[in-house]
Amino acid sequence: MTLQPNGFWRSTRTPEGPATQRIRATATDSFEVTAWGPGAKWLVDRAPVLTGANDDHGSFPDHHGELFRLHRRFHRLRFACTQAVFETLFPVVLEQKVTVRESRSSYGRLVRHFGESAPGPGNNVGPPLLLPPDPGAVEKAPSHVFHAANVERQRSSTIKRAAASAPRLEAAAGAGGGDVRELLKILPGIGEWSIAEILTQAFGDADAVSVGDFHLKNWVSWNLAGEPRGSDTEMVQLLEPFRPFRGRVLRLLQLGGNPPPRYGPRLTIQKRW
Repeated sequence: MTLQPNGFWRSTRTPEGPATQRIRATATDSFEVTAWGPGAKWLVDRAPVLTGANDDHGSFPDHHGELFRLHRRFHRLRFACTQAVFETLFPVVLEQKVTVRESRSSYGRLVRHFGESAPGPGNNVGPPLLLPPDPGAVEKAPSHVFHAANVERQRSSTIKRAAASAPRLEAAAGAGGGDVRELLKILPGIGEWSIAEILTQAFGDADAVSVGDFHLKNWVSWNLAGEPRGSDTEMVQLLEPFRPFRGRVLRLLQLGGNPPPRYGPRLTIQKRW
């Protein structure tokens, strides 16, 4: 998604075909959604869920004073639901083992390689956008395409396997997404961290916990237990009383919580899948 003065722009591949959407805030908690391309109607019809308007967080627990204060402070936080599994999975897998900067660089190179111009009104109105990589083209791509984008064989193999399974993943998403988690579990190279990231972004799952993240466990431990370092097991235990809002707690801590103390040099590579 691209932020411009005239709104947020996003290109995507819908079940009805490629499309571009523009989302503009018109008033408090109100949005105007405009779309172009064969999949435009699909996007407009699903505007409420795509923008997170159906994200229900009214029953967020109040037993932790500081978290409840953060919840009230960021009461407009919404978990959007793109319903685009492979589109979400592609950059998530690229984030495995490398820094965010490195993964974004690789993603940009691959999008430009597979790039197809997205439908839209033209550069006079919105930014030039490229569609996310087509699963069929990704599955058939030779290894040197990924190597040129600094993506080693392990991650590229995971992405190509996921591309081959894309029709099943998208079909499950269209049926409500209940089977997507089980389908992701059987894909080699897709672990708990990746599944949680995909469910959060593609289905607006406000309870998903990214176990295996290098930083999150320390944010939780410091803000909920006063300990500067924690483990994934301790994080899961501390978050348990906040079901079904564990993922929302993580987001709130990152938005307004106290960062844990830093010790030692920054790591540039972390294995997390």
